[in-house]
Amino acid sequence: MNAEPKRIPLVDLAAAHAEVAAEVEAGIARVLATCAFVGGPDVAEFEAEYAEFTGVAHCVAVANGTDAVELALRVREIGAGAGVVLPANTFVASAEAVVRAGARPVLADVDDEFLLLDPNRAAEASGGPMPVRALLPVHLNGQLAPMGALRALADARGLALVEDAAQCQGATQDGLAPGAWGPAGLAATSFYPGKNLGAYGDGGAVSAGDEEHARVLREMRDHGSSRKYVHARLGFNSRLDTIQAVVLRAKLRRLADWNVRRRAAAARYDTLLAGVEGVRLPRTAPGNVHVWHLYAVRVPERDKVLALLAEAGVGAGVHYPVPVHLQPAFAELGYAKGDFPVTERAAEELLSLPLYPQLTAAQQERVVEVLVGALSRL
Repeated sequence: MNAEPKRIPLVDLAAAHAEVAAEVEAGIARVLATCAFVGGPDVAEFEAEYAEFTGVAHCVAVANGTDAVELALRVREIGAGAGVVLPANTFVASAEAVVRAGARPVLADVDDEFLLLDPNRAAEASGGPMPVRALLPVHLNGQLAPMGALRALADARGLALVEDAAQCQGATQDGLAPGAWGPAGLAATSFYPGKNLGAYGDGGAVSAGDEEHARVLREMRDHGSSRKYVHARLGFNSRLDTIQAVVLRAKLRRLADWNVRRRAAAARYDTLLAGVEGVRLPRTAPGNVHVWHLYAVRVPERDKVLALLAEAGVGAGVHYPVPVHLQPAFAELGYAKGDFPVTERAAEELLSLPLYPQLTAAQQERVVEVLVGALSRL
């Protein structure tokens, strides 16, 4: 009797750990020996290494990705009375960070092809009754929003441009990484464990092109202080702990290779799923080097398909089934169902298939076999 096929997870963190385990264990032992638990040398080393990796002058490591977005807005003095345009198709943390900074989210729909912030919709939103002071494009699933058009819009209207790059470590557009779009570029990222560059807990960073912005960010993440017991401004406790920096340094050394392997897996899915009726494949926008944080297809009756995949041991996932504007926490923004039709349709159709650097061709073939079978049962 044949054994049941082994379950294929959406993300395999254990497989990633196996590749870095020895290096991480040695680094943690070093931290324990020195007791440099907060702000130890590994944090500064990681910041320098990540800045070199992205090509952006400064990296300021913080406690998590949500703090990173908030701090990036605050360093541009985006606060009370300011509107911030961001896509409706995003994780709630993007809008949450705007509110925490004291500003107000102004949502705009995404394009139907790439599901990224639509510059035309962003222009409409920024010209509404709410005084808008910033654009917050969100780089989703591993590729950048259309930054050339958004940069031009920001420049034309005198808006700050802050990027939410939580899903895009290693991605570029026209050769530029998040945070490199102008001398005062700012991009927030997250090192939540499931990200392409994931810690073993929470973590985040802001990439900053401007030295003064980086200096202020470093003060703000540490209670507004650059010298013990001297507090130049109001700040936060948002420091990356040293053990997380150890993990991130080990993984960063492998990130370029891991991203190559993700691209290969995405290309294999493209081939396996080509011509499958009922499946709309994700695409890479012009100029983008995609790092495939997620491989999200669009299918009919998504929830039924998801259940059938789970029944067969395939750990597919759904991201953002309830858009920001329909979340109870954001009811006071005054949006209603139907306001952002592309986002709402995508929320009903998107299905993320297993994707990680260690995913094998045989596993992908099994995923596609189960998916095709599920669609045939609708």
